[in-house]
Amino acid sequence: MSFRRTTTTRRFALAAAAAALTLGLSGCGDDGGAEPRSERSSEPSASASSTPAEDKGEQQVDTAAAENVDPNARLAEARGLDGLTLVINQVKRDSGGFVTVQGVIKNEGTQSANTTAWAGSETALLAANPNSVAGATLVDKAGKKRYYILRDTESRCLCTTGIPPLMAGKTTSVFMQFPSPPADTTEVDFTLPTFATTSLKISG
Repeated sequence: MSFRRTTTTRRFALAAAAAALTLGLSGCGDDGGAEPRSERSSEPSASASSTPAEDKGEQQVDTAAAENVDPNARLAEARGLDGLTLVINQVKRDSGGFVTVQGVIKNEGTQSANTTAWAGSETALLAANPNSVAGATLVDKAGKKRYYILRDTESRCLCTTGIPPLMAGKTTSVFMQFPSPPADTTEVDFTLPTFATTSLKISG
């Protein structure tokens, strides 16, 4: 699939909100992204359940994987809990002011893995993006800034959503888009909740 979700209209709205998603590291936890943002709502979500697929009775996974990603590329690897492994295949800066991270999560354990923790702990994101990778962050250590997943005005993220429990031996492709760090920043730390932090080099 191509990034057809990233329409011109959404890109304009997201670009306008990008500054609000870029925070200085002061006051942030140093765990690379497990810490919720201070401005999150404390009100419970009206609906945090995922939407079933239209005809199959299953969750609809939105991988939105780009067509030109090399599945054999292994730019970085991060170990998670219970035998999970995240392999990063591409980290690319584009002209619209975004950085897209793409990879594959594999369950190398013997039990089914719950994916709910990957969405992080921010209330608005959890409500709008259940079973997603919305909790991922990038940290520019040199610039002392942390970058959160891009989202629209309704808190829908530009990332993979609707990921069902990952069965043993199975994989799922994931993508995440962030505001772009300055052009002279070519390396960032990447964290997805429940996975170790890993260093990524940005291309483009």
